[in-house]
Amino acid sequence: MATAQNNQHLLPVSGVAKIEVQKKGESLWQSAWKRLARNRMAMLGIVIILANIAIAIFAPVLAPRHYTAATFDAKNAAPEWVTRVFPSMIPLGQDGGYIRVDNSYALGADGLGRDLLSRILYGSRVSLLVAFIGPLVAIGVGLFVGLAAGYFGGWIDTLLMRIVDIMYAFPTLLFIILLMTFFRFSTAEPEPGSLTYTLGQLDKASGGMALIFVGIGLTSWMQMARLVRGQVLSAREKEYVEAARSMGNRTPGIMFRHILPNILGPLIVAETLTIPTYISYEAFLSFIGLGVQAPLPSWGSMISEGANSIVSYPNQVIFPAIALFLIMFAFNFLGDGLRDALDPRMRGVD
Repeated sequence: MATAQNNQHLLPVSGVAKIEVQKKGESLWQSAWKRLARNRMAMLGIVIILANIAIAIFAPVLAPRHYTAATFDAKNAAPEWVTRVFPSMIPLGQDGGYIRVDNSYALGADGLGRDLLSRILYGSRVSLLVAFIGPLVAIGVGLFVGLAAGYFGGWIDTLLMRIVDIMYAFPTLLFIILLMTFFRFSTAEPEPGSLTYTLGQLDKASGGMALIFVGIGLTSWMQMARLVRGQVLSAREKEYVEAARSMGNRTPGIMFRHILPNILGPLIVAETLTIPTYISYEAFLSFIGLGVQAPLPSWGSMISEGANSIVSYPNQVIFPAIALFLIMFAFNFLGDGLRDALDPRMRGVD
């Protein structure tokens, strides 16, 4: 005699026992991960991002030299393979040669004799810090502003959105440049204990990173606030929200336990696609001399230093530019993959 065990039971059909297996339901996040795993470009982006995170963490171990170590005899040196890749770089000993060949520098050395590979490895820390600090601030501020504006509506919505509009009136990059210029190059000596003095000291201690974080933090949350508000305006009229209200759930519980989990998908996608913008801000600020302060390496500052001699030493520009290119496109690939994976209309579609 057959007995049902676990999730299997027997049904007699024309004298033959037929086994039915009840399939366990699949959540939206599980199906989204499966679709993401099938997206080769998104997975490639994840691999590049994880590799950069590992490089940033273990840079002191992986780097052949410290990023500040300078050797006078190695100024503008390059390994032999680089001179073959760039025919314009003619080694000493040949007609018109000017490149000192030194194979102990995997990618070459800059104009001060510092190892390019080591500086690129350490430079990943700056870009990744910006890549993760920006979204944290955007979500931390924009999420609460958007939730409040979208859920409560009325004068709260009007007030908060007018603040967002005022912030949007300032060009983001110009606002950050003015902020950096004011705090770094102000002729007035700030009074100890004041906000200006504290930010200045913190910026010096962090090698110029603190003001970059402040600038990106002050400007990154507006887009998130508008997106959250739009999603909440749509979600607050859904049946599950009405059911939660009828069951006596309080406003914070409805906002964070019912509405927020159902709008996370678009927020994650939007912020992932915005990360390359944060990275480009830092690279541009470092390129024009308002980003990280020497000797802390940044891919933007390395490109700026190498741009002055790009014809003679193209490796000093191209290698940090490739590193910047890879991390920005990795986040773009991941964002595109997340957009497809978290689309509810794609659920159950192979």
